[in-house]
Amino acid sequence: MGDSTVWTLAIAAVTGGTAVLASWVTGRGSTQAARIQAEIAAGAQRAERLRESRRAAYLDLIEQTHHMGELLWEISAVLQRPGSPDRTATLGELREREVAEYAKIRRCARVVELEGPPSAAAAALALQQTTGPFYAAMTSALSHDADDHRNSTALLAFDAAFRPFWAALEDFVEAARSAHQQE
Repeated sequence: MGDSTVWTLAIAAVTGGTAVLASWVTGRGSTQAARIQAEIAAGAQRAERLRESRRAAYLDLIEQTHHMGELLWEISAVLQRPGSPDRTATLGELREREVAEYAKIRRCARVVELEGPPSAAAAALALQQTTGPFYAAMTSALSHDADDHRNSTALLAFDAAFRPFWAALEDFVEAARSAHQQE
């Protein structure tokens, strides 16, 4: 059993050690690759959930704005009928609905503000704020229902608020589209 046996055992030990080391390195590399792949997949899922959450928030605000617009057209039609016997009562009911619709728009705008990004949040806040002139004109019309001159002024103010309202909606849609495409 001389030198050849020792060399054979040494080579076998080195080969075995190399195999064990290679197996350990491969296992470690595979584990690290699996972890990186899992992190990438989790990041992609988070990004997709955020994208869908933002999209839902944008759509909710757009839908609620259209509901508010329909109500505002209804209010405008009533404001154009001065002297109607049930006008004050109808305006009172419409004002309550307007307040309820505003609360929904405010909630939708806050969700957009929470979801981000800042450009969409700012556009949502600007859209929410364009409802103020409608409320002011409605309040004026209700408090001066018998005064035809003030009623016509309230109607003009109410109708003049439509253009900024719809322009703010268009600005929001553009900001939301840009934000959604950048994600």
